[in-house]
Amino acid sequence: MKKEIIKIVITGGPCAGKSTAMSRIQSYFTEIGYTVLFVPETATELITGGVAPWTCKTNSDFQRCQICLQTEKEKIFEQAALTMDCEKVLIVCDRGVLDGKAYMTPEEFNTVLKDLNYNEVELRDNYDAVFHLVTAAKGAEEFYTTANNSARTESAAQAAELDDKLISAWTGHPHFRVIDNETDFEFKIKRLITEISVFLGEPEPFEIERKFLIEYPDIKYLDSLPNCQRVEIIQTYLNSPNNDEVRVRQRGENGHYIYTKTIKRKISGLKRVETEKRLSKDEYLTLLMNADTAKRQIRKNRYCLTYNNCYYEIDVYPFWNDRAIVEIELSSEDGKISFPDFLKVISEVTDDESYKNASLAEIKT
Repeated sequence: MKKEIIKIVITGGPCAGKSTAMSRIQSYFTEIGYTVLFVPETATELITGGVAPWTCKTNSDFQRCQICLQTEKEKIFEQAALTMDCEKVLIVCDRGVLDGKAYMTPEEFNTVLKDLNYNEVELRDNYDAVFHLVTAAKGAEEFYTTANNSARTESAAQAAELDDKLISAWTGHPHFRVIDNETDFEFKIKRLITEISVFLGEPEPFEIERKFLIEYPDIKYLDSLPNCQRVEIIQTYLNSPNNDEVRVRQRGENGHYIYTKTIKRKISGLKRVETEKRLSKDEYLTLLMNADTAKRQIRKNRYCLTYNNCYYEIDVYPFWNDRAIVEIELSSEDGKISFPDFLKVISEVTDDESYKNASLAEIKT
């Protein structure tokens, strides 16, 4: 029996609805055939047990404890999942390691990672997907309370500021979704369940993606935004005997990378069946030997931008200095899209084959 183990993070600002979300995730995904495991929130465990930023010598000491405990807990849950007699395991982390970044200065964060011999890419992209629930302090202020969590001390204004920092901490992850308060709370939770279902491919692993050609963006401005993260991508297409699009990808920054293999099969204009597998570096290098020599490697800088609770992926290619491409994944084909003012849209190119990476990779003769 082939076992599938998926690890996701449910994060969010204070009083965002995580407790309710966990209960709904348990009941819904158990019903459709998953064994659902929950990794409890580490910060709350530590604080209620007497280990807190104000009881440790420094905040960095507390955050170091939290990262160590969080990573060990996740390893134990993954090891336990391997022993279970089931096909599909969904590990749900009540907050992930990168949440701690929102509670540290950049200097503290970098020092803690260096002390523990970790890098940000490794910690962030160790999860298959991340779902952020926006705090009630942003758009549903009348429902904001600290009464249901003894470890929560933030005012509404502090909660909103922290929410922004958490979104910035996770921006750059390959599958990051923000669930806002534009609907009532019940529908907010349903939207979360839908986003998780779409990611898992239930009932089918399709993605709905729209692509737009934009004017070349202001790179310095993007780099200055706290809610924008640059990642380096090298994409190589492989030979495929059945006309599927098969590629391997190196993705990361500052010398730290993760590796994936993706198979895509088109089923309509916007819908594509997509399966993805994480690779070791050795597996990646081996697959490169089967590269399609009729295509060149695609190298690009991707700017992952969280803006108005939407997630944009802006691809900047070295062979263009007048244009770039922005992609948005949607949970439904009629999902609404709005763009920040600093992105100047030229046209939609979702169905234009000439702007697909596979076409850009073709070697012209």
